[in-house]
Amino acid sequence: MPALKASAFERRDLLAWLSTLDGVKGPTQGDPPEILREAIDAVARPESGDWPTYNGRLNGNRYMDLRQIDAGNVDQLQLQWTYQLPYSPLETTPLVISGQMIVTGPNQVCSLDSRSGREIWCYARPRHPGTMIAGDAAKGANRGTAALGDRIFFATDDAHLICLNRITGGLMWDVTMPENAGHYGATSAPLVAGDLVISGVSGGDAPLKGFVAAYKATTGHQVWRFSTLPKPGEKAAQTWEGSALENGGAATWTTGSFDPGTGLLYWPTGNPYPDTDGSPRKGDNLYSNCVLALDFKTGKLRWYFQFTPHDVHDWDATEPLLLIDTRFNGRDRKLLMQANRNGFFYVLDRTTGEFLLGKPFVKRLNWASGIDPTGRPILTASNEPKLSGTRTCPAVRGATNWYATAFNPVTHLFYVMATEDCNIYKPTGMGFEAFSDPANLAEKYLRALDPETGKIAWERKQVGAPETNYSGVLTTAGGLIFYGETGGGFAAIDAKTGKDLWHFETGQGWKASPMTYLVNDRQFVAIAAGNTIMSFALPVQKQ
Repeated sequence: MPALKASAFERRDLLAWLSTLDGVKGPTQGDPPEILREAIDAVARPESGDWPTYNGRLNGNRYMDLRQIDAGNVDQLQLQWTYQLPYSPLETTPLVISGQMIVTGPNQVCSLDSRSGREIWCYARPRHPGTMIAGDAAKGANRGTAALGDRIFFATDDAHLICLNRITGGLMWDVTMPENAGHYGATSAPLVAGDLVISGVSGGDAPLKGFVAAYKATTGHQVWRFSTLPKPGEKAAQTWEGSALENGGAATWTTGSFDPGTGLLYWPTGNPYPDTDGSPRKGDNLYSNCVLALDFKTGKLRWYFQFTPHDVHDWDATEPLLLIDTRFNGRDRKLLMQANRNGFFYVLDRTTGEFLLGKPFVKRLNWASGIDPTGRPILTASNEPKLSGTRTCPAVRGATNWYATAFNPVTHLFYVMATEDCNIYKPTGMGFEAFSDPANLAEKYLRALDPETGKIAWERKQVGAPETNYSGVLTTAGGLIFYGETGGGFAAIDAKTGKDLWHFETGQGWKASPMTYLVNDRQFVAIAAGNTIMSFALPVQKQ
């Protein structure tokens, strides 16, 4: 039988129709086919209009080289379609591959036609009813999927990693990620690296053993596992003094980044447990609050950098890791950039882990007076919670959080949603609890940073309650930034100056970041607002 000659849309429609027949719905018998090189390349070097991974590209940077929508015409942007899921607020970032969109809710994955929002298929499984899931996973948070060829990968609330057929929605395999008891969940999109799919777990505010693990995309068989808590006897175990090491947290609950050129996988880690009581875990507590550089084929640790040693404020390092090739201090360098929850903006050499820059990107920061030449914070008296209460800035939610950041190579600016806030830490029966500081109300800003100096190039103050806004940013070659305003609007501004260009009122608080895609030579911008996926484009020009 000759090979099928069809477009991507024709192939999708054919396989969808075949799936309605009385054939096999799940994995076939025998050895599964190997992942084709062209499928791996489609993730590592995707078509310019596709968005095949959580941040659009494996480097974690929400920058897209699309310019059909630009500063001169963005004021004409119009809502094209909406699609609703039975959960709010959604935290998903859609994927788009060859015109097919994939969106998620808690334990739910749906396939849409990205031109119209028409549903193609939906996969759902019941929410986990048990009490062993903690935090955002128990609440229903889910941030998206990963794709490789005709496969979609998704983490469930109870920390299962599943593989679905991208064309039919059929379940292909299902593996349980945790190997130990604990309050494990999963909330974020997995990441594809080569023919592997990598995922972490959530739940680090309860006792557990954090880890990140890689699985064969074809079968779900585990290839490697890296524990974020060292074993007794290892050198890193000497950074734990006391009883907490056994279940000391360091969860891996956000999506990492991958550099196919160096073969390194970069994964951020969360807070140690207990999160605000450092007495049973004196020392730096590796590998909490770190970025881990791992060999993607073996999981072997190449280097690490710890942003907040001995964290006592729940400042996870699980913010986006941007892998940027650009000039830095007169040299072409391979960089890793992160705006950290602790209030400092960091630049590292991503091949070696060398510390290059650490500067505050918020003004309310009193726990450290700066960063020393080795990258360690210079602590102040405001760092350590005391029985009498301690005012510490930033607040427990951090100067930023897990939502998207972006770097634009044209403006050479780094964009972050930043929160100016402090907490007063007071002792309770569960350690220290963070209370709001009534003398200093929280403020939120969209800030543009110069990566070579860390200085603020410009900022836009947000109107409304900062805790309602977990929208990140998207920047494009059209000279734009898209983001969710704290007041509920979806907005576009000039990437060079921060000037307002376009606004669409949604009336929603934000828990998702925007993305953009191209289908049939038409650029769209999409975001999840409340329980609704919204997609925008310019009006079709009449001939």
